[in-house]
Amino acid sequence: MGTVAILNGISLLIGIGVAIYGIESWRREHKGKRQMELAEETLALFYEASDVIVYMRNPFSYGSETEGIARGENETEERYEARKRASIVFKRYNENHELFNKIHAMRYRFMAQIEKKTEPFEELRKIVNEIFISARMLFQLRSRRHFRTQEQKDKHYKSIERHEAIFYEGIEEKDPIIPRLNKLVSEIEITCNEIISGKGTLHGARESRHCHIKKRGNRDPVRYILSILHRKGYVEIKDKSTFCIKKRITFLSLFKNC
Repeated sequence: MGTVAILNGISLLIGIGVAIYGIESWRREHKGKRQMELAEETLALFYEASDVIVYMRNPFSYGSETEGIARGENETEERYEARKRASIVFKRYNENHELFNKIHAMRYRFMAQIEKKTEPFEELRKIVNEIFISARMLFQLRSRRHFRTQEQKDKHYKSIERHEAIFYEGIEEKDPIIPRLNKLVSEIEITCNEIISGKGTLHGARESRHCHIKKRGNRDPVRYILSILHRKGYVEIKDKSTFCIKKRITFLSLFKNC
């Protein structure tokens, strides 16, 4: 009777150990799958946002983009034309505002699930804000035509050049936005591709576990299950052939401690 009870106890311990191992594996793989899906979605949105910023800064425009802008009653021709040109970037942004809202909301999921630095998210937001600021500044600067001194005039046109470099897309070597945009896309690619290519994914978790088991070689499955239960605090292993149960094992406690 004692032998049967011992065998039953061992069987129960092995069954519970297998269940613990299965639940832990499932959780790792489920987390990896979610990370992979988030990384793929994040990378795709950053690619799209990069293209939208290029589109926003395109110096060529269509008459339809400003046809709804009416001239003010006392507005000068220079001010009206400056306002129309500045409005183009806001119109193009508004056509894609949902994309940028998604990226902003995704930043918090990215922090929680992937636990990586979020500098590319911040840099993207800064670039968009700088384009907006330059659009507003160009509207103000282009409206002015009279200056008291040559120094004021020179300073004025230098400011226009500085903001035009941000507002309009130019030659990459002289463009202050393109290198920053390429850099943030490259950074998010590195982070996301680490996840997509295997690290932290469902496939990667399986491959990693397979390699780990292969390196460890064949081992006694009973002792392996006992080692899991020992780490969980259910049993105490005294020597190679002796162990004792430290606390009662139930399925409820099993799930709580996984």
